[in-house]
Amino acid sequence: MIRRTDVEFEVDGGVKLRGWLFVPPGDGRRPAITMAHGYAGVKEFALEPFANAFAQAGFVVLLHDHRGFGASDGTPRNDIDPWRQIVDWRRAISYLETLNFVDAKRIGLWGTSYAGGHAIVLGATDRRLRCVVAQVPTISGYEQGLRRIAPENVRAIEELFNDDDRAQLRGEAPRRQAVVSDDPSVAASYRAKDAIEFYLQPVPEGAWENTVTVRSTRAARMYEPGHWVARVSPTPLLMVVASHDTITLTDLELAAYERALQPKRLVTIDGGHFDPYLSKFQESSEAAVDWFKLHLR
Repeated sequence: MIRRTDVEFEVDGGVKLRGWLFVPPGDGRRPAITMAHGYAGVKEFALEPFANAFAQAGFVVLLHDHRGFGASDGTPRNDIDPWRQIVDWRRAISYLETLNFVDAKRIGLWGTSYAGGHAIVLGATDRRLRCVVAQVPTISGYEQGLRRIAPENVRAIEELFNDDDRAQLRGEAPRRQAVVSDDPSVAASYRAKDAIEFYLQPVPEGAWENTVTVRSTRAARMYEPGHWVARVSPTPLLMVVASHDTITLTDLELAAYERALQPKRLVTIDGGHFDPYLSKFQESSEAAVDWFKLHLR
């Protein structure tokens, strides 16, 4: 029987990150996997089934909320700095190393969407990791912005960024927008129907808010994890790519995979960005389990 417990660990600034630790039955030191959610999400967003699948395969699993989200501390709330999330994630790896039932030499990492981009960066820069899985990963914030924002709307969004920065100079709190909305009069990160359905899925009360700072969007448009993909080697990299991904963009992911060096593996899932979590969960989770078994056992 898998045992799930609430855990916390401290990162820079005295902030405590909180999450779930899944421990499979058995004795001795076991290999471990560290996981986190994507852009403006929380651990309750369809990630527990992955954690359970990994734990049932014999891995200790740590699934944490990023700083400022879900159960974790951090202010301002719902503010996303990708590089801060990466620094914090290193501390999650260090936390796993302290557990007496974890084999510190057999730790893997699984990231999805925005955190899939983090998986690429961490795979390239933290050699404690024995392997990484990047599911539907962000490759280029700049290219994603070009596709998702109509040219006639670029000036308006850049003015939004600039007004937010000027307001912060005056001592005001960072301005906010919705994560998802189908109302064109409401500023939002995502308007696609599948994104709205995914982010508005039922979660425990208080676990998630449909709000994110405006400056998070600016940071996302500057984030280029694809630049790191050729440096992941010699750490084994699995990329799980959806064939019709309009969020992180299938063609960018496939091009990034081509730039990656061996050892690597590509698994393609028929569907959109959110299908690997939902309708194609069995395919995506089994691919990750097989990869972890190959490199952590």
